[in-house]
Amino acid sequence: MKLRRWAALAAASLFFLSACASDDLGSGGDDSSSSGDKGSVTISGQSFPEATLVASMYQQLLEHEGYTVKVQLVDTRDVYMGQFPGDVQIVPEYVGGILDFLNAKANGADAESIVTNDPAESISAGEQLLSDAGITLLDPSSATDQNAFFVTQKYADANGLTNLSDLSGRKVALAAAPDCEGRADCEGGLTKVYGIDITKILPLGFASDQTYQSVINDESQLGLTSTTDGTLADQGLVLLNDDKGIQAAQNLVPAVSTEWLADHQDVKDPLNKLMAALTTEKLTELNGRISVDREQPDAVAADFLSSEGLI
Repeated sequence: MKLRRWAALAAASLFFLSACASDDLGSGGDDSSSSGDKGSVTISGQSFPEATLVASMYQQLLEHEGYTVKVQLVDTRDVYMGQFPGDVQIVPEYVGGILDFLNAKANGADAESIVTNDPAESISAGEQLLSDAGITLLDPSSATDQNAFFVTQKYADANGLTNLSDLSGRKVALAAAPDCEGRADCEGGLTKVYGIDITKILPLGFASDQTYQSVINDESQLGLTSTTDGTLADQGLVLLNDDKGIQAAQNLVPAVSTEWLADHQDVKDPLNKLMAALTTEKLTELNGRISVDREQPDAVAADFLSSEGLI
């Protein structure tokens, strides 16, 4: 499982976005729909800022296509996967997230992960799991929301850092989630794959304010966040590239009920075009507009779709 759940936003941002999700997307069971002549479709997913943004993009695209859309965002993947496929027809997903979930459900919580840092390879490895679950994944985006590690821009400039491999042999303290130690995508990978000398791990949380401040104040030199953290630049922080690929593929991807899709092939084109238009850099910028500038997710989504010529 990923070391994340969008603690990257401060509590105030989360409160604001929760309200937006309820008002704009029908979170918590309220309908958010428009009249359409192609029938009804229900979109579900987790209720965190990035998912709220992407769900709004899906909603607006499908309403533009003539569907009546209901969006219901919930707390955990377990909840919406209990209704998908079935009452829910479409979910904004992440390649590694959904494949790890299906793998654990079919083969047990301790099953070896089938996900690599290559999205196409990962999806190919999960074909049978997806088929058995009645789920079709459309085209994955190049936009990916993976675990990532940051330093201050000052520290990067002073030491010529661009990639994690540039830290090889260096002694650094790491501010991260409490379960980081030994993980292949966290301290274990940094130590064994990159050869970084982690002198200590400060269990301050995933992209928490404490983690940011620890790095800013040089209590630690390296901190854990996500690749689409839109708050870094304003804090004088910068990501280091995972140039040796210790993170699993977490590319955005539309997950659709296979049975429903058979009768609604027209949703493929707009959703695939959206995935093609999104990049990690664009998604990071959009997230920043929400988390830093406090714009509403539906307005940010509408602006992006319009600017890309998708609606």
